[in-house]
Amino acid sequence: MASPSVTPDWAYEREHWRRGYFRVAGVDEAGRGAWAGPVTVAAVILPGLAQEYPFRDSKQLSASQREACAQEVRRVALSYAVEHAWPEEIERLNILGATHAAAARALARLDPAPQALITDYLKLRTSLPLSAPPRADALSYTVAAASLLAKTERDHLMLELDLQHPGYGFAGHKGYGAPAHRAALAELGVSPVHRRSYAPIRALLEAPTPLLTLPGPR
Repeated sequence: MASPSVTPDWAYEREHWRRGYFRVAGVDEAGRGAWAGPVTVAAVILPGLAQEYPFRDSKQLSASQREACAQEVRRVALSYAVEHAWPEEIERLNILGATHAAAARALARLDPAPQALITDYLKLRTSLPLSAPPRADALSYTVAAASLLAKTERDHLMLELDLQHPGYGFAGHKGYGAPAHRAALAELGVSPVHRRSYAPIRALLEAPTPLLTLPGPR
Protein backbone atom coordinates (compact mmCIF):
# COMPACT_ATOMS: atom_id res chain seq x y z
CA MET A 1 0.00 0.00 0.00
CA ALA A 2 1.26 3.46 -0.87
CA SER A 3 2.24 5.87 1.85
CA PRO A 4 -0.56 8.33 2.71
CA SER A 5 1.93 11.16 2.13
CA VAL A 6 2.20 10.38 -1.61
CA THR A 7 0.42 12.92 -3.81
CA PRO A 8 -0.30 12.19 -7.48
CA ASP A 9 1.03 14.45 -10.21
CA TRP A 10 1.05 14.65 -14.02
CA ALA A 11 4.54 13.25 -14.72
CA TYR A 12 3.37 10.16 -16.62
CA GLU A 13 0.69 12.11 -18.48
CA ARG A 14 3.25 14.73 -19.54
CA GLU A 15 5.39 12.02 -21.14
CA HIS A 16 2.49 11.33 -23.50
CA TRP A 17 1.54 14.98 -23.95
CA ARG A 18 5.07 15.78 -25.15
CA ARG A 19 4.58 13.19 -27.91
CA GLY A 20 1.28 14.73 -28.99
CA TYR A 21 -1.07 12.31 -27.20
CA PHE A 22 -3.39 14.53 -25.19
CA ARG A 23 -6.28 12.15 -24.46
CA VAL A 24 -4.59 9.91 -21.92
CA ALA A 25 -6.73 7.26 -20.22
CA GLY A 26 -5.93 5.97 -16.77
CA VAL A 27 -6.92 2.35 -16.10
CA ASP A 28 -7.18 0.60 -12.74
CA GLU A 29 -8.98 -2.35 -11.20
CA ALA A 30 -10.50 -3.40 -7.90
CA GLY A 31 -11.16 -6.88 -6.58
CA ARG A 32 -8.49 -9.02 -8.23
CA GLY A 33 -7.63 -10.71 -4.94
CA ALA A 34 -11.18 -11.17 -3.68
CA TRP A 35 -12.70 -14.63 -3.34
CA ALA A 36 -16.15 -13.56 -4.50
CA GLY A 37 -17.80 -11.07 -6.80
CA PRO A 38 -16.41 -9.42 -9.91
CA VAL A 39 -13.11 -7.83 -10.73
CA THR A 40 -13.98 -4.27 -11.71
CA VAL A 41 -12.00 -2.11 -14.13
CA ALA A 42 -12.40 1.62 -14.71
CA ALA A 43 -10.96 3.80 -17.47
CA VAL A 44 -10.89 7.60 -17.16
CA ILE A 45 -9.72 10.47 -19.35
CA LEU A 46 -9.25 13.73 -17.46
CA PRO A 47 -8.89 17.18 -19.01
CA GLY A 48 -5.22 17.77 -19.78
CA LEU A 49 -4.97 20.92 -17.71
CA ALA A 50 -2.34 19.78 -15.20
CA GLN A 51 -4.41 21.13 -12.33
CA GLU A 52 -4.61 19.69 -8.84
CA TYR A 53 -7.45 17.36 -7.89
CA PRO A 54 -8.33 15.71 -4.58
CA PHE A 55 -7.99 12.31 -6.24
CA ARG A 56 -5.79 9.76 -4.48
CA ASP A 57 -5.22 6.04 -4.59
CA SER A 58 -8.54 4.68 -3.28
CA LYS A 59 -6.72 2.70 -0.57
CA GLN A 60 -5.55 5.97 1.02
CA LEU A 61 -9.08 7.29 1.56
CA SER A 62 -12.05 6.51 3.78
CA ALA A 63 -15.26 5.22 2.21
CA SER A 64 -16.92 8.65 2.41
CA GLN A 65 -13.86 10.34 0.90
CA ARG A 66 -13.82 7.81 -1.94
CA GLU A 67 -17.48 8.44 -2.70
CA ALA A 68 -16.98 12.22 -2.77
CA CYS A 69 -13.91 11.93 -5.00
CA ALA A 70 -15.61 9.45 -7.34
CA GLN A 71 -18.47 11.89 -7.78
CA GLU A 72 -15.93 14.59 -8.67
CA VAL A 73 -14.25 12.27 -11.18
CA ARG A 74 -17.55 11.78 -12.96
CA ARG A 75 -18.13 15.54 -12.97
CA VAL A 76 -14.80 16.59 -14.46
CA ALA A 77 -13.80 13.65 -16.68
CA LEU A 78 -13.82 14.01 -20.44
CA SER A 79 -14.87 10.37 -20.54
CA TYR A 80 -15.10 7.39 -18.19
CA ALA A 81 -16.35 3.81 -18.22
CA VAL A 82 -16.54 0.95 -15.73
CA GLU A 83 -16.74 -2.75 -16.60
CA HIS A 84 -16.98 -5.93 -14.53
CA ALA A 85 -15.69 -9.44 -15.09
CA TRP A 86 -17.82 -11.88 -13.08
CA PRO A 87 -16.71 -15.24 -11.67
CA GLU A 88 -17.82 -17.15 -14.78
CA GLU A 89 -15.47 -15.07 -16.93
CA ILE A 90 -12.71 -15.30 -14.33
CA GLU A 91 -12.99 -19.11 -14.37
CA ARG A 92 -12.88 -19.15 -18.18
CA LEU A 93 -10.02 -16.70 -18.72
CA ASN A 94 -8.22 -16.70 -15.32
CA ILE A 95 -8.07 -13.54 -13.24
CA LEU A 96 -5.47 -11.76 -15.37
CA GLY A 97 -7.25 -12.59 -18.61
CA ALA A 98 -10.60 -11.46 -17.18
CA THR A 99 -9.03 -8.21 -15.96
CA HIS A 100 -7.61 -7.57 -19.43
CA ALA A 101 -10.99 -8.32 -21.02
CA ALA A 102 -12.84 -5.93 -18.70
CA ALA A 103 -10.21 -3.25 -19.35
CA ALA A 104 -10.65 -3.67 -23.11
CA ARG A 105 -14.42 -3.27 -22.77
CA ALA A 106 -14.05 -0.15 -20.63
CA LEU A 107 -11.56 1.44 -23.04
CA ALA A 108 -13.81 0.66 -26.01
CA ARG A 109 -16.61 2.64 -24.37
CA LEU A 110 -14.59 5.84 -23.91
CA ASP A 111 -15.82 8.71 -26.08
CA PRO A 112 -13.67 10.51 -27.07
CA ALA A 113 -11.32 7.57 -27.52
CA PRO A 114 -7.96 7.57 -25.77
CA GLN A 115 -4.69 8.23 -27.58
CA ALA A 116 -2.45 6.75 -24.86
CA LEU A 117 -2.82 4.75 -21.65
CA ILE A 118 -1.45 4.67 -18.12
CA THR A 119 -2.15 1.64 -15.93
CA ASP A 120 -1.15 0.47 -12.48
CA TYR A 121 1.35 -2.12 -13.71
CA LEU A 122 -1.32 -3.75 -15.89
CA LYS A 123 0.48 -4.55 -19.14
CA LEU A 124 -2.42 -4.49 -21.55
CA ARG A 125 -2.16 -5.80 -25.08
CA THR A 126 -2.80 -2.61 -27.04
CA SER A 127 -1.60 -0.67 -30.05
CA LEU A 128 -1.76 2.57 -28.05
CA PRO A 129 1.29 4.02 -26.29
CA LEU A 130 1.25 2.51 -22.80
CA SER A 131 2.88 3.41 -19.50
CA ALA A 132 2.45 0.72 -16.84
CA PRO A 133 4.49 1.76 -13.78
CA PRO A 134 3.97 0.15 -10.37
CA ARG A 135 1.97 2.23 -7.88
CA ALA A 136 0.53 4.38 -10.66
CA ASP A 137 -2.72 4.70 -8.68
CA ALA A 138 -0.74 6.68 -6.09
CA LEU A 139 1.45 8.59 -8.56
CA SER A 140 -0.83 9.57 -11.46
CA TYR A 141 -3.96 11.71 -11.17
CA THR A 142 -5.54 9.87 -14.09
CA VAL A 143 -4.95 6.39 -12.66
CA ALA A 144 -6.03 7.57 -9.19
CA ALA A 145 -9.31 8.71 -10.77
CA ALA A 146 -9.78 5.26 -12.31
CA SER A 147 -8.93 3.65 -8.97
CA LEU A 148 -11.70 5.62 -7.29
CA LEU A 149 -14.35 4.64 -9.81
CA ALA A 150 -13.35 0.97 -9.81
CA LYS A 151 -13.35 0.73 -6.01
CA THR A 152 -16.62 2.57 -5.39
CA GLU A 153 -18.50 0.82 -8.20
CA ARG A 154 -17.35 -2.59 -6.98
CA ASP A 155 -18.23 -1.74 -3.37
CA HIS A 156 -21.76 -0.85 -4.49
CA LEU A 157 -22.07 -4.20 -6.25
CA MET A 158 -20.87 -6.06 -3.16
CA LEU A 159 -23.60 -4.36 -1.12
CA GLU A 160 -26.13 -5.68 -3.63
CA LEU A 161 -24.62 -9.17 -3.44
CA ASP A 162 -24.87 -9.01 0.34
CA LEU A 163 -28.64 -8.65 -0.03
CA GLN A 164 -28.85 -11.40 -2.64
CA HIS A 165 -26.66 -13.83 -0.66
CA PRO A 166 -27.18 -13.04 3.03
CA GLY A 167 -24.92 -14.47 5.65
CA TYR A 168 -21.58 -14.19 3.88
CA GLY A 169 -20.87 -10.63 5.03
CA PHE A 170 -20.10 -9.24 1.57
CA ALA A 171 -21.10 -5.74 2.69
CA GLY A 172 -18.26 -5.75 5.19
CA HIS A 173 -15.31 -7.63 3.70
CA LYS A 174 -16.28 -7.06 0.02
CA GLY A 175 -15.50 -10.67 -0.86
CA TYR A 176 -11.94 -10.75 0.44
CA GLY A 177 -10.56 -13.51 2.67
CA ALA A 178 -11.45 -12.05 6.06
CA PRO A 179 -11.94 -14.40 9.04
CA ALA A 180 -15.68 -13.69 8.97
CA HIS A 181 -15.76 -14.74 5.32
CA ARG A 182 -13.96 -17.99 6.10
CA ALA A 183 -16.41 -18.71 8.93
CA ALA A 184 -19.40 -18.02 6.69
CA LEU A 185 -18.05 -20.34 3.99
CA ALA A 186 -17.56 -23.10 6.54
CA GLU A 187 -21.16 -22.71 7.67
CA LEU A 188 -22.98 -21.91 4.40
CA GLY A 189 -20.80 -23.43 1.72
CA VAL A 190 -19.89 -21.84 -1.60
CA SER A 191 -22.28 -19.37 -3.22
CA PRO A 192 -22.85 -18.82 -6.97
CA VAL A 193 -20.75 -15.63 -6.84
CA HIS A 194 -17.62 -17.24 -5.39
CA ARG A 195 -14.56 -17.77 -7.59
CA ARG A 196 -14.30 -21.53 -7.70
CA SER A 197 -10.74 -21.67 -9.05
CA TYR A 198 -9.36 -19.72 -6.08
CA ALA A 199 -7.53 -22.02 -3.70
CA PRO A 200 -9.65 -21.52 -0.52
CA ILE A 201 -12.88 -21.99 -2.50
CA ARG A 202 -11.54 -24.92 -4.51
CA ALA A 203 -10.44 -26.61 -1.30
CA LEU A 204 -13.97 -26.41 0.09
CA LEU A 205 -15.46 -27.79 -3.11
CA GLU A 206 -12.97 -30.66 -3.21
CA ALA A 207 -13.27 -31.57 0.47
CA PRO A 208 -14.73 -35.05 0.92
CA THR A 209 -18.29 -35.13 2.13
CA PRO A 210 -18.40 -36.62 5.64
CA LEU A 211 -19.99 -40.03 5.71
CA LEU A 212 -23.22 -40.31 7.63
CA THR A 213 -22.59 -42.45 10.70
CA LEU A 214 -25.58 -44.58 11.55
CA PRO A 215 -26.15 -45.68 15.12
CA GLY A 216 -25.03 -49.25 15.76
CA PRO A 217 -27.16 -51.99 17.21
CA ARG A 218 -28.01 -51.75 20.87
